[in-house]
Amino acid sequence: MSTAARLITAEEFFAMPGSRHKELVRGEVVEGMPPGGVHGIVAALVAAFLIQWNKQHTRGVVGVESGFIVDHGPDTVRGPDVSYVRPERMPEGGAPEGFWQIAPSLAIEVVSPSDTAEEIDIIVGEYRDAGTEAVWVIYPRTRRVIVHTLDGLARSFGPDATLESPELLPGFSCPVQELFV
Repeated sequence: MSTAARLITAEEFFAMPGSRHKELVRGEVVEGMPPGGVHGIVAALVAAFLIQWNKQHTRGVVGVESGFIVDHGPDTVRGPDVSYVRPERMPEGGAPEGFWQIAPSLAIEVVSPSDTAEEIDIIVGEYRDAGTEAVWVIYPRTRRVIVHTLDGLARSFGPDATLESPELLPGFSCPVQELFV
């Protein structure tokens, strides 16, 4: 006789002690490897570009590894490497102490060597299904950024391209090559 594991809620997940290199996927805790050096540097660089742009333009919020509840019943909590929430989507009380109850306006995932294409595809789909306007998937090894949008399209930006998103990030411009060490 097999017994199914008890699914947990986002609130129970947030209250769990221990490492925060975990996500909640359809009610089950999934542990992940802490990211490597290149991953952390790329995430810091893209966050720095977004923070600088945000200070000059919109006053939304840029975060790193913050938990967003992207599905309920059972709950799924994803922690993008970098995120942006438009000011008009901010909760009345500001950024939450716990997990965000909304999807990010922009989710950015930096691909690690251990990530599979299937895992990345699932994560991008979860963000899009939750209403995330754009998901940037950054590939440090190939120095490429794939931008996924709500309409299901994906656009590739190579190292010689300039990353822009005028509808979501008016005035933002970043040469792709500057995201890599």
